[in-house]
Amino acid sequence: MSTNRLAFRTTLMAFVFIFVAGAAKAQTSLNTELAPFLVRYDLPALAAAVVKDGKILAVGAVGTRKTGAKIPVTLNDRFHLGSDTKAMTALLAAMLVEEGKLRWNSTVAEVFPELVDKMDHRLRRVTLEQLLSHTSGIPADNEAFGNLLSKSMFQDGNLDELRYWLIQQWRMLPLVSEPGSKFAYANMNYTIVGAMIESVGGKTWDEMVTERVFTPLGLKTAGLGAQATLGNIDAPLGHAMVDRKTKAFLAGPNGDNPAVIGPAGIAHMSVLDFAQWAGWNVGEGKRGPNLVRPETMRKLHTPIVSMPVKKGAAPGTPSRGRYALGWGELTVDWATEPLIYHGGSNGKNLAHIWLNTKRDFAMVLVTNIGGPKADEALFALAAQLYAKFVDGK
Repeated sequence: MSTNRLAFRTTLMAFVFIFVAGAAKAQTSLNTELAPFLVRYDLPALAAAVVKDGKILAVGAVGTRKTGAKIPVTLNDRFHLGSDTKAMTALLAAMLVEEGKLRWNSTVAEVFPELVDKMDHRLRRVTLEQLLSHTSGIPADNEAFGNLLSKSMFQDGNLDELRYWLIQQWRMLPLVSEPGSKFAYANMNYTIVGAMIESVGGKTWDEMVTERVFTPLGLKTAGLGAQATLGNIDAPLGHAMVDRKTKAFLAGPNGDNPAVIGPAGIAHMSVLDFAQWAGWNVGEGKRGPNLVRPETMRKLHTPIVSMPVKKGAAPGTPSRGRYALGWGELTVDWATEPLIYHGGSNGKNLAHIWLNTKRDFAMVLVTNIGGPKADEALFALAAQLYAKFVDGK
């Protein structure tokens, strides 16, 4: 190799090193701020990221993948997002609306005309927008819904066929309120939306959310179902309190929500990819890829209905504020304007996402345990991060 070529390569390597080192320094580590929350709130692991103008300003991940074990979490570890998946389903529906395959006022009867004969007369009139905003009149998750989920486990077929089977069974049950009149947070709403997407999209929801959301947005760690693979601790395991002790749950039948209700809440990804998702959403069309028009993104974020205050709501379930399409809006005492927010949990994990579109600012927070203390921890951390990175306190 000539002296000139060697010098050029050396200079190039030095430039690359400086560039990478500079990029690494651009992201502030949150580990010091996150660590105290592990002890204070009995969390196995905790991760968070702050995004401004589409760029990750600060990120951190602390704790262990499994309680009692020394398996440190990393920034690339997958965390479960629970009902934060709903925004992805709403985005898929919006794509199909823009393509003319669905309308916001497409009804259940129009998409499934062959099921109308035995369908509750009010369910026939329920629209896509009402399902996405939880104003369909379908009751909040109840015993009937749980029983159908249990029975679905014994049905043959792919997931799209199981979702169709759920609608076949559910169609005969009466609504509890007039469509469009009241809010009731029901995972059945998004299961029906998933089936509508499958009916007009020609593929399963699971395929489409991967091909049309995860891939174009570069969410390389994103997947569906339990975040760890079967038999391995290759991601933070979900945890729950059992007999007053923290118990880890390996991937398996009891490790996640049933896959049939995937459109309502089975996505997982790293905190870095979750931050990427948040940064893309908060931009409302400022940054590519242009999966839908900016006005469509704003529609997804615009509240439609006020949510009645629900005391004792399960963590990850909306308990106050207003609801849009896969997103909520929440007023908190530590922000000067209402924030777009959603929480998600499968009972063993918890994830919060916050967007301030006026400031192009977002936060994501995840932990691998469910329950009230975890919820309290994430709200407290959100206030702390917002004060530091927005208010500069």
